[in-house]
Amino acid sequence: MNYVEDTIAAISTPPGRGGIGIIRISGKESVAIANRIFCMAYGRLGDFVLNMPTHTIKYGFIRDPESGEILDECMLTRMDAPNTYTKEDVIEINCHGSYAVLRRVLELVFRMGARSAEPGEFTKRAFLNGRIDLSEAEAVMDLINSHTEEARKAAIDQLGGRLSKQIERIRQGLVSVLAEIEVNIDYPEYESELVTADVTMKTLNSVIIELEDLSKSYRQGRLIREGLKITIAGKPNVGKSSLMNALTGYNRAIVSSIPGTTRDTIEEYIEIDGIPVILTDTAGIRETEDVIEQIGVKRAEEKIEEADIVIYMIDSTEPDIEEKILSIKKPLIVILNKIDIETNYLEELGRKLKNYDVIETSLTEDIGVKEVFDRIKKYFSEEKIGINTENIITNARHKTLIDTSLASLKKAVENYNTGMPLDIIAFDIWNGVNTLGEITGASVNEEVLNNIFSRFCLGK
Repeated sequence: MNYVEDTIAAISTPPGRGGIGIIRISGKESVAIANRIFCMAYGRLGDFVLNMPTHTIKYGFIRDPESGEILDECMLTRMDAPNTYTKEDVIEINCHGSYAVLRRVLELVFRMGARSAEPGEFTKRAFLNGRIDLSEAEAVMDLINSHTEEARKAAIDQLGGRLSKQIERIRQGLVSVLAEIEVNIDYPEYESELVTADVTMKTLNSVIIELEDLSKSYRQGRLIREGLKITIAGKPNVGKSSLMNALTGYNRAIVSSIPGTTRDTIEEYIEIDGIPVILTDTAGIRETEDVIEQIGVKRAEEKIEEADIVIYMIDSTEPDIEEKILSIKKPLIVILNKIDIETNYLEELGRKLKNYDVIETSLTEDIGVKEVFDRIKKYFSEEKIGINTENIITNARHKTLIDTSLASLKKAVENYNTGMPLDIIAFDIWNGVNTLGEITGASVNEEVLNNIFSRFCLGK
């Protein structure tokens, strides 16, 4: 890998205008590169950066040493290895946050010998240089992408090594078991196979229970990391878009008395009690000859399948209950809307829907919206969504690896119970150990690493 030798640079702040824009440089040539372009007095170059103590910041200017042109006024920070983000020498140049300024300064840094960093390469170097493990590296991106307080807490816990420590403790326990088995095989006169087998089975059963608890926590973790998916569905013109606007607090969806106004899905993030919620307004579900509307109806049905909760809206002024409700197998909230309009059907509808969680609303009169929020919060409490003293899995990759490791360890127990000798079940235990190692990066290949870090933003 070329990360050992070359020096990388990138803009670390988001694109667009701002008061400050930061260019980050990492590698053994970072100090020398900065020294060639930074000057303290206006236009006068010198060994200002070379003479700076580590972890200090200085005011000055960025100057093109070839043309003499001043590119920007800046603050420059020098941080020497190993006490840096990447464990390499790092320079950060705080420029004015104009794209034109940042582009010119970055181009100058490239001309002085740095190359453009790949997405996530600074964090990848932090991992490869041993400052963080792989699950902690993934937590960096989770923290950047966190929408809510609960997501932030989960990312910070993982970044602090909470999950890594638990996985490593489990791995070391299994490695100790494997060592016992090896001794038993190589020196049978010193070790009792029955004693070794007893210790092995006790350890495996304990680990299986612990990993199963971690695996089960993924449902909660996914909701914290990705958000609770709520789909608003129903026939055309029952008030779906009005509910979307009421829940988000502004006119996100077009509201019209014309059926079929919403022809595609509309998504919006909101936060309820620290949990991200992804609301999806869908096209009205009905038989139609309109090709575009048919596509909208198909997407609505797909969103119902993807949802954690479905809010199905019914017009209380109409007597019929759609058969679609009967086919929904997800947690379901039924809303009887338009109760402000005089109708003879409300009582009849109530009887037909007696087995459902029903809320009566009038979105034009702002009646029932609070009850909708309360029902969603109730779902949170039933699912026990929130950060507590236990580890939770928020990453689908981790969930897959834990389940794969579980399968190997359960196979080891099953093989032993059918009479297989210890040296045979050791193979399955090793598979479980190595799979867990992929979570922290203790055993992971280059392809997996590249795939993970390619999802990062530039400059991080």
